[in-house]
Amino acid sequence: MSTRVSRHDLAARVAADIPEGSYVNLGIGAPTLVADYLPRDQEIILHTENGMLGMGPSPEAGRIDPDLINAGKQPVTALAGAAYFHHADSFGMMRGGHLDVCVLGAFQVSEGGDLANWSTGAPGAIPAVGGAMDLAIGAKNVYVMTDLLTKAGDPKLVERCTYPLTGVGCVTRVYTDHAVFDVTSDGFAVREAFGDNTVESLAELTGLRLVPAALRQAQGPERQAQGPGRQAQGQEEAK
Repeated sequence: MSTRVSRHDLAARVAADIPEGSYVNLGIGAPTLVADYLPRDQEIILHTENGMLGMGPSPEAGRIDPDLINAGKQPVTALAGAAYFHHADSFGMMRGGHLDVCVLGAFQVSEGGDLANWSTGAPGAIPAVGGAMDLAIGAKNVYVMTDLLTKAGDPKLVERCTYPLTGVGCVTRVYTDHAVFDVTSDGFAVREAFGDNTVESLAELTGLRLVPAALRQAQGPERQAQGPGRQAQGQEEAK
């Protein structure tokens, strides 16, 4: 049995955890795949920061509207009742705590729920944090969708982030190709392990102390998402 799931399988797993009636933003990159796996019989409203509510799944080949794109400039569809609005209004929704869930990629997530997802500090890296900061501090729940390991084999779940931060203590849950992790006041708890992964093997891969989420819940409640009161790193730098 494989120890990893595909990006598409992981996107379906994230989609399954989004409650009906949620307002959701999907970050640039792999998180955009989640749109294609949302249940068609449920109302989940997708927001894109370039000014649209009611975004649908990817268009079929030959039915692309070049004027309909998401924040990553990928073609999208609009569902019945979709609305378009100014960029400033869109960011007001993000910063004002009106989004129930955002799904973001990551370079690193710390045990305390800190998120680093905009720069590795490498030459030629993007010069500013952008809208990810607003999503990280504004959404009620921040889900991260990423590989557990880098191409070099280094874990993306860390004791403390070494890359520039996007937000402090903002991540609720991390979905990786090996397992799903809850961020708790005691660090990462393994909510679901894929394939032949175990809590012990995941602890060896990450170098972190991990516990099963069921055990963590028996010991005490998980840390709740803090909504728009959470802190963002780089607010001064991004001005």
